[in-house]
Amino acid sequence: MKVYAIYFSPTGSTETIVKVIANEFGNYHEFDLSKREQDFHQNFAPDDVCIIGVPSYGGRVPSVALERIKNFQGNNAKAILVVSYGNRAYDDTVRELSEFVENKGFYCAAAITAVAEHSIMHQFATGRPDKSDQKELAQFAKKILDKINNGAACEKLNIPGNFPYREYKGVPLKPKAGGKCTSCGLCANLCPVGAIPLDNPKKTDKNLCISCMRCINICPNNARKVNSLLVKVASKKMNAACKIQKQNELFI
Repeated sequence: MKVYAIYFSPTGSTETIVKVIANEFGNYHEFDLSKREQDFHQNFAPDDVCIIGVPSYGGRVPSVALERIKNFQGNNAKAILVVSYGNRAYDDTVRELSEFVENKGFYCAAAITAVAEHSIMHQFATGRPDKSDQKELAQFAKKILDKINNGAACEKLNIPGNFPYREYKGVPLKPKAGGKCTSCGLCANLCPVGAIPLDNPKKTDKNLCISCMRCINICPNNARKVNSLLVKVASKKMNAACKIQKQNELFI
């Protein structure tokens, strides 16, 4: 049995969550879906375990993550689905991911939803996943491993979500470079969708940008930002839905 930690994690939270889970399975191989230059074609074996993690963007799976997972051949490998979200709601994300990977030949053995600090409005779920979260996620992983080792019946998971999936058209928050930008090119090299031109990293292609906030997260000079007024307005709208701390969930 080979274990794979597969994640689309522009700001690192989903990666952290997936690795906490993968650590309970022992040695594992990593597959970073945010590295746009790599070959995403992958054939898995029936006894493989694939921990597939994505963030929820507006209650949906990021379309770029699906485009890359599309190159997988599951061959009845076991999938553990992981969805992180910024304390509002994950809506249809888990269901969408489940149905997509099943169509690629995976058997969904379990699913986890985990709260992570909001990638834009950091006052929501600040610091999560914290130590308590990580302890709980490790316990979830042990339960899943027991299920797999015991050869539990392959019953279809009861996963929340609706179809048709909720509509998501993105958010009007596109990072811009300010005067601190030195054109080092780090953001251009690491943008998951290539929205920042390497020859002019102060620019952002708004049509390509998915507002993942990686460029802001990794900038060594704190030079890239989004419109603070728009963030303030969005925060007020989100406050009612986000002010109460949500809990991690296991579907098994």
